[in-house]
Amino acid sequence: MDFTPTEEQTAARDLAGRIFGDLSTHERLAAAGTGSDPELWKELCAAGLVAAVQDIGLLGLVLVLEEQGRTTAQVPFAASCVYGLLAVSAHGSREQREHLLPGIGDGTVVVTGAMAGPGTVREGAPGRLSGVVPVVPWLRDATHVLIADDRRRLWLVRAADAACDPVELTAPWSAGRLTLDGTPGKRLGLADAYEAEVASGEERASRVASVDPYDDVLATARTAFAGLQAGVCAGSLARAVEHTNTREQFGRPLAAKQGVQLRAADAYMDTEAIRVTAYEAAWRRDEGLAYATHALTAAWWASDAGRRVVHTGQHLHGGAGADLEHPVHRHFLWGRQLEAYLGCGGEVLQELGELIATGDGEGEE
Repeated sequence: MDFTPTEEQTAARDLAGRIFGDLSTHERLAAAGTGSDPELWKELCAAGLVAAVQDIGLLGLVLVLEEQGRTTAQVPFAASCVYGLLAVSAHGSREQREHLLPGIGDGTVVVTGAMAGPGTVREGAPGRLSGVVPVVPWLRDATHVLIADDRRRLWLVRAADAACDPVELTAPWSAGRLTLDGTPGKRLGLADAYEAEVASGEERASRVASVDPYDDVLATARTAFAGLQAGVCAGSLARAVEHTNTREQFGRPLAAKQGVQLRAADAYMDTEAIRVTAYEAAWRRDEGLAYATHALTAAWWASDAGRRVVHTGQHLHGGAGADLEHPVHRHFLWGRQLEAYLGCGGEVLQELGELIATGDGEGEE
């Protein structure tokens, strides 16, 4: 395996880092409150970063999301790329790809995902969905929602056709409660997915398209949000290092204390573990290899280690870390939200163990 970014992936990561660094400032984040930053979203889309994910793949997306996590930028980048661009590209019908992908790329179409538990959403009359999803991140920004029903089938629903009530989460993710009552939806089609690529011998595309859509989208989401968590943790740790190097106690920097050094070192190793497992899962998907257990491994590290890192970042700030308006507190809130998103550590670990025990998810390579 080789996690060295391509020239295109490196360029996307560096461009994203500059845009997030310039525009996702503490002042702008405070002004955004619990909503998103529409101007930042426009800038990212105008720079072609969303559309570029089709070319740079999931590993490229993970690299970009690391940069977002460092600044906790409040935009639906991960959601729209995972549940929109990558899901529709891999599993959508030709009509869905032609209709949605251009808009997703330029930001006029924003897709989020409602990957709720079994039995939450059901199809009543053909093409009509009913049910309630209590929490959907970025729903207030979305034009479309990718919904999993009780049979693990995926549907695209226009947000305007459903009821959305604002919900506040631990992190400011512009979330909402989604209510469906005979709401029209369209199945995410598989019939002609990657037909042209398969015909021309593109094995990677055909192998991704052959994976169960629900499993692929969920594993892709877990990998992408693990990458986001790696950035959140790196940003938290960077702030802690800066603080402990400048804050003095009894005439010496806090960073000179062995206890502080050990906490920071452990947080660094945890952050690297999140990063490398996310890279591996993303690389394997891009290469058309089995990656189900690798996505779960990345999700477990993002949950279990992510919690430790953001607690460390806040703790090393001392009393300042308890200030709700301090930038490091935002990393803490994001880290705790990501800890439980798409399954908390114990749930993910159980799922991983069952997958390993049955031998599923590691298909022929």
